[in-house]
Amino acid sequence: MQFRFDQTSIRLTHPDRDGLLSDVAAHFARGQGFALATINLDHLVKLRADPAFRTAYAAQDMVVADGNPIIWLSALAGEKAELLPGSDLVLPLCRAAAAAGLPVSMLGATEAALQGAADHLAAQVPGFRAGALIAPPMGFDPEGPAAQAALAEIAALGPGLCLIALGAPKQERFAALGRQLAPQTGFASVGAGVEFLSGHQARAPRWVRAIAMEWLWRALSAPRRLIPRYARCFAILPGQTLAAWRQRRA
Repeated sequence: MQFRFDQTSIRLTHPDRDGLLSDVAAHFARGQGFALATINLDHLVKLRADPAFRTAYAAQDMVVADGNPIIWLSALAGEKAELLPGSDLVLPLCRAAAAAGLPVSMLGATEAALQGAADHLAAQVPGFRAGALIAPPMGFDPEGPAAQAALAEIAALGPGLCLIALGAPKQERFAALGRQLAPQTGFASVGAGVEFLSGHQARAPRWVRAIAMEWLWRALSAPRRLIPRYARCFAILPGQTLAAWRQRRA
């Protein structure tokens, strides 16, 4: 599936989990960094309006589908895609890093959430090794001095994995800068995945996710903030559906 915005084109690079994790393991084995983004409808809304976000997304080495609408649009375009939310990728990515003997850094959330996530991963992932745990200040600029200092700290560890829990578009912009300043690090934008592990945020129950209603569960948990966001997402669906149908015909 390919998404086009003016002169920028963004494509799903890995349609399934096995292919993604195989590529991640190969990067780790070579000591080569990467940037991984998980695209969803909210990202598509932001990408339409934010040229800087488009530039950051175009710098991502790996892009996978996050959200059932992306899966459905891909199917309409004649391409298969597996649902791979960032939250579901945290454990597999950390297992891959541990298997390669690499540290896992985390940036975002709060100090308590980061430490809680590190403790959870240490209990769940044999060989897990925590790297830098960085809770950025309020108003954190993903390309500013604080971001550059964080990346210097991460780069000093050598090859490794960094989980970014800033939310879009900050996490993708930080990852794009990281590809330049910490080229041996694999950056994965996982959103609330870190806080789910630490228990600082509650994820929708598994049965809610199984019926593709996690969005509604989240919207009802914070209606004033999320209902307008989801309304903007639904508003772009007709245009994206037409674009997917045209891709299938082409």
